Amino acid sequence: MSGFSAAAAGPEVWLAAGYCLAVVGLAHVIDALARRAAAISEGGAGGGFRYHRDHDAWRCPQDQWLWPQSFDSEHRVMRYRASPSICNACPVKHTCTTSSSGREVQRAVDSWPASEAARFHRGIACAVVLLGLLWPLGTALTGPGRDGLLVLAAAVAAALLLSLPLWSHLRRNPVFIPEGMVYRTLDEALAEREAAAAAVARGRASYRSDRRGKETT
Repeated sequence: MSGFSAAAAGPEVWLAAGYCLAVVGLAHVIDALARRAAAISEGGAGGGFRYHRDHDAWRCPQDQWLWPQSFDSEHRVMRYRASPSICNACPVKHTCTTSSSGREVQRAVDSWPASEAARFHRGIACAVVLLGLLWPLGTALTGPGRDGLLVLAAAVAAALLLSLPLWSHLRRNPVFIPEGMVYRTLDEALAEREAAAAAVARGRASYRSDRRGKETT
């Protein structure tokens, strides 16, 4: 019985094997880029905000606290908000937020990759891996011979082994929600924010109207 011959495997077999491993590498790149984007989005919360896990609160660059306000169970996001009176009197508010109801910061309660956005991007990476397996599996059905099958089997096995981290840690963990926390969806949070802004605008309009009335008397 003769030994293994790389040349006997054929160029189409090596192309399929190389494609398979390259696609797995691409899947890891997709996952790494998504992880980095999530870290940038959450880690700074924009403009130097820092999360303090021991208090479950954020501290802004002006040394003010943003405390938990509501929890979105659909997207598994905790929302934190600063006091409107403090935010509106802040000298650097124009660089932080245009909202009159206080600066809001969000935090995904699930660690990577169990958060909503991470599961989406991790799903894309896993789908890419599956696509990468199609070519070598299809090539194996064409009967490439013993040497070709060995190359394809080795490539598929390596691809599965290298992709194992992409399939792991997708399970969500139980989340501690502070007692009395309001459950509010994203639509409800946006509606509340718009209502608060409208109330502030009406208050300012009423104040200007009263002031003009006093000046004319």
